[in-house]
Amino acid sequence: MKRILMAAVATVALGVGAAQADPVHGMWQTVKDDNGNYGHIDVKNCGAAICGTLVKSFDSSGAAFKSENQGRKIIWNMKSDGGGAYSGGKVYSPDRDKTYRSKMTLKGNNLNIKGCVLGICRDGGTWKRVN
Repeated sequence: MKRILMAAVATVALGVGAAQADPVHGMWQTVKDDNGNYGHIDVKNCGAAICGTLVKSFDSSGAAFKSENQGRKIIWNMKSDGGGAYSGGKVYSPDRDKTYRSKMTLKGNNLNIKGCVLGICRDGGTWKRVN
């Protein structure tokens, strides 16, 4: 009986964990920045919000290089609004050294990023899911 109870608890726990996974979670490739560089951003939960950290950087030829921004949060405090929409967070743009109040829209394996700072808005392009 004890084994059955433990198996039931484990099944429920695994189901709850899977239900909490947001569809935006995963690895995303940014668009090329003003310098032609791009990166891979690992998007996951950070407490109750969604964040993303730069884990790998690439130059304009596609060669990986060690950036001073690797390990830095690029997305933070983002909240799901449902239906693939996210808002309330910030996105940091390393090439411009600016932080934008941002919105994201998820459509399949595409993540569109938009943000504003001091009334100036910028389209951050459409990131592609890696794998």
